[in-house]
Amino acid sequence: MTGRVDELLALARSTRGFMPDEEGAALYEAARRAGAAAAARRDGAPVFVEIGAWCGKSTIYLGAAAEAAGAVLFSVDHHRGSEENQPGWEHHEPDLVDPADGRIDTLPHWRRSVSAASLEGVVVGVVGDSPTIASCWRTPLDFCFIDGGHGEEPAWADYRGWAPLVAEGGLLAIHDVFPDPADGGRPPYELWCDATGSGDWEEDAACGSLRVLRRLRRTAE
Repeated sequence: MTGRVDELLALARSTRGFMPDEEGAALYEAARRAGAAAAARRDGAPVFVEIGAWCGKSTIYLGAAAEAAGAVLFSVDHHRGSEENQPGWEHHEPDLVDPADGRIDTLPHWRRSVSAASLEGVVVGVVGDSPTIASCWRTPLDFCFIDGGHGEEPAWADYRGWAPLVAEGGLLAIHDVFPDPADGGRPPYELWCDATGSGDWEEDAACGSLRVLRRLRRTAE
């Protein structure tokens, strides 16, 4: 298994995306631990969800953990890019625009990444609006990674939709958490602050801008 994991992590590092290598390795390790803990608690495959997949970099990190833990990863993204990826913004990449309709479409790139990693047996792509999907989701999550839109509205919608679905003892990872506003946008940091101040979560791990929280109890509905 070690050789396979090393192969997948190397592939993830070379895949198009924005996550630094050390944060990707930390994401893999957190998901692997969550999967192992879930498998020890109950029967059945652990369930992972990632919100925001871009071209599949984080998907491979998480897919490697899912494969190692016998889990299933659901990768949720509309694949049209976030606000900061649109024309005229800092992170726009023109070659990701579909010439047929002039809109960003990262889905073909994501599919190729998952296929190249031979992870199609453990990774399920869910294409659509994150809050809409969350509103219909009923299966408790053992691991949830939030890395979708970083604007205030989409970031809070992802958090409010998915964080309550994490099972007790499960892990929630949030990317691009920057305590210093000079380093990056505020919404992911504000999500982290809300979670740590709620009493429902405790800090589990941190690496760069990646923060991992452990669910202490489910929020009363």
